[in-house]
Amino acid sequence: MLGIDWSDYQAFLAIARAGQLARAASALRMDATTVGRRLRRLEARLGTTLFEQTREGQVLTEAGERLLTAVEAMALAASEVGDGNSTGGLSGTLRISVSEGFGTWFLTSYLAGFAAAHPELTLDLVANSGFLSPSKREADIAVVLSRPKAGPVIARKLSDYALRLYASPAYLAENGTPEQPQDLAKGHRLIGYIPDLLYAPELRYLDEIHPGLAATIRSSSISAQQRLLAQGGGIGVLPCFMGDPNPDLCTVLPEKRITRSFWIVTHKDTHNLARVRAGTKWLVEAVARHRGQLLPGL
Repeated sequence: MLGIDWSDYQAFLAIARAGQLARAASALRMDATTVGRRLRRLEARLGTTLFEQTREGQVLTEAGERLLTAVEAMALAASEVGDGNSTGGLSGTLRISVSEGFGTWFLTSYLAGFAAAHPELTLDLVANSGFLSPSKREADIAVVLSRPKAGPVIARKLSDYALRLYASPAYLAENGTPEQPQDLAKGHRLIGYIPDLLYAPELRYLDEIHPGLAATIRSSSISAQQRLLAQGGGIGVLPCFMGDPNPDLCTVLPEKRITRSFWIVTHKDTHNLARVRAGTKWLVEAVARHRGQLLPGL
């Protein structure tokens, strides 16, 4: 990196954080032509392309991701020398991919605090059926249901979580309360996932309750399943952090408890980026503080 003007690195860092050249120029209080010229000069001297141009703006290449790790460390060190302490100063975009239930019914309760601590950071919470891949750089952080077996990623266990059977009091009053797992096969409507649309094998629950059970009301959305259960549609499995707080649900066969795990995954090339480290730390601390919601009774 010797022989390259620090201002070129500042232009690169601003574009990486803003995601668009025009926004980076605005942040630097410069015109976009000058910022673009500095980026091209840096790429020429390094002999590599640092960004890909997309419809949404500039996206880091693999070489860009590697350079960003080093330049963010340089910028942080410079700020510490300048004022004697680090303010955090996170900016850019942090994309976190999580399951629909965990994102919607757990993380959203705590995300505002993290956002308030880093007002210049844009947070993307991708909470749906399926996961974006850190190994393909689709997300900075992913919370998944099993440890990846391959790929350039770093994974650590975030937490176990518990699931139980739930139904509405109205449904049980009308159809009776099962006393044993085999009772579920005797005239009860079961709610669950669509088997051929499962995005993870860990979502197959009913066979663990009793062999041969099958849902007759099915949805790819766990939020839709929760709503169906609360409205008296039948009996189904929910994470306890979704089922226990809902006043329209009660547990069925409470001794039948299922345990699954969340794993936090980042890419090897980007896990040391300041925003990724901060996001990972926040996730770990949020789960540690509120583990009772994930594993009630323990």
